[in-house]
Amino acid sequence: MNAQKCSLLVVDDEPYILPMLTALLAAEFEVYTADCAEAAQAVFARHSIDVVLTDLRMPRQTGIELLEWVRQHYPRTVRLLMTGYAELEDTIDAINRGQVYHYLLKPWRTEYLLQIVRNAAEKRLLERSRDQLLEQLRQLNSDLEQRVLERTRALQEANLLLEQRARELEHLALTDPLTGLLNRRAMEELARFELKRHARYPGSLTIGLIDIDRFKEINTHYLLPGGDEALRGLARILTTSLREVDSVGRIGGDEFLIIARETNEEGAKRLAERIRATVAATPIPYGSQVIHISVSVSFAVAEIDAAVDFDTMYRVAASAIKDAKDKGRNCFSVSRVSTLLTQNKSLV
Repeated sequence: MNAQKCSLLVVDDEPYILPMLTALLAAEFEVYTADCAEAAQAVFARHSIDVVLTDLRMPRQTGIELLEWVRQHYPRTVRLLMTGYAELEDTIDAINRGQVYHYLLKPWRTEYLLQIVRNAAEKRLLERSRDQLLEQLRQLNSDLEQRVLERTRALQEANLLLEQRARELEHLALTDPLTGLLNRRAMEELARFELKRHARYPGSLTIGLIDIDRFKEINTHYLLPGGDEALRGLARILTTSLREVDSVGRIGGDEFLIIARETNEEGAKRLAERIRATVAATPIPYGSQVIHISVSVSFAVAEIDAAVDFDTMYRVAASAIKDAKDKGRNCFSVSRVSTLLTQNKSLV
């Protein structure tokens, strides 16, 4: 079909009407013809019809019945009805059943007929243009929704990646890279938090220090890689020696910090001895060799009614570990931190 022409189906059972209308309309329309409703339905099955012009009275099936069928099956086709019988009842029936666009009377004036068919074709072209615009708009909306969806998904993925990177950076900022334990910053923040909680909800709290005995000699004998393996081995031993509620971290060199929650003086002594004995009895594999180490352990125990800060606890633990080393190493020392000690510190 010519892209510039609308398709027109003319249906009439009078033989002279079809060639006459074809000759009249072929210059402006792609004309198809049928001599009955059944033949017209066959044309609809083979071609896309923009406008149908049918006679009212035909054998077997009337023009109104045909237009009603067209309305049900091809609602976009513009429907025209022509008749030589101007009866009001037929007009009403055509409008109600076939929903005709225009009702023509025979005989018609040529210019009037052409104008009616042109108007019907223009109506169909406008509807087609509207449908195309609506389809384009629907497609644009669909494309926009897809782009928004893709953009939203990309933003969500980017946000998840940023959150993951932020968590990784936070983990790196709080983790000792050699042992995988918490680092000094993380342990001090955690200790200060626990001491604040201790002040609000009185209970036993123990903070301890662990030093590897003669660590310089280990580095000298096994070189720095051996010293690093000794630190990693000690980290594993400490992790398995503590309860799940306790925390351990490496705060520098060969020094480790322990936070033992709800642990009183007796509990601190048992924990210190368990750590000391476990470390002494556990050789650390290093290549084809093993490294034997011992540790000095010190604990500062905050009494239930002692409002203490981290600096005080750390100072007491550091003093206690000096005592342990002075005693010959491979031993522990436990000190209590009382309110009186804290008050004396504030007066100095």
